Amino acid sequence: MACSPLEQFAIIPLIPIHIGNLYLSFTNSSLFMLLTISLVLLLVYFVTLNGGHPVPNAWQSFVEIIYDFVLNLVNEQISGASSMKQRFFPLIFVTFTFLLFCNLIGMIPYSFTVTSHFIITLGLSLSLFIGITIVGFQTHGLHFFSLLLPQGVPLPLAPFLVLLELISYRFRALSLGIRLFANMMAGHSLVKILSGFAWTMLSMGGIMYLAHLAPFLIVFALTGLELGVAILQAYVFTILICIYLNDAINLH
Repeated sequence: MACSPLEQFAIIPLIPIHIGNLYLSFTNSSLFMLLTISLVLLLVYFVTLNGGHPVPNAWQSFVEIIYDFVLNLVNEQISGASSMKQRFFPLIFVTFTFLLFCNLIGMIPYSFTVTSHFIITLGLSLSLFIGITIVGFQTHGLHFFSLLLPQGVPLPLAPFLVLLELISYRFRALSLGIRLFANMMAGHSLVKILSGFAWTMLSMGGIMYLAHLAPFLIVFALTGLELGVAILQAYVFTILICIYLNDAINLH
């Protein structure tokens, strides 16, 4: 019996925990999030141990590339004083690194892609969005509401534009979560479907044994594409967080 391509996204409870009506089990999703965080912390710890190496090795160079990339991203997307950028740099760095490693670990066969579940991506985007909104109110007070009304708008159109801007602002968190979840789930499903098709043709033998090379080549190409998507989606999520944070700080 052929396995469904959606089976790879199944949540499996590893340590069942029930407290009344609450279901707090430790699942495979929890395990891979814990592994991702542990891997990132261990990598950064060993790279920065004793101040690092004067001549960077491969792992130190990898961490430095990520650090410089996120630092340039923050400097380009968030305008204002350097102290303000440094204040939010750790948040942006941790967000990008966590998503990047979650996506890359999900590319390993028989692993689990944490970001392929909407509840995970929505929880992350919603928590960041709430934090950005709090930063906006802390910085500007009630003047933060001026973000919903562009300058020079005729007074009769103001109520309609405020309503549209409010709806658009509230959908930012939703769109962030949907974009990441949909891209990761769709890409992994497609690779799984084509891999199963190629394996079926291989098991038939005869002339179909030679014909299986085409779908296998497509699978390899899609795997490379999915690797690029995994990196790109972490970048897109992070740069949009920077843009939204810049809007909250500078009311652009």
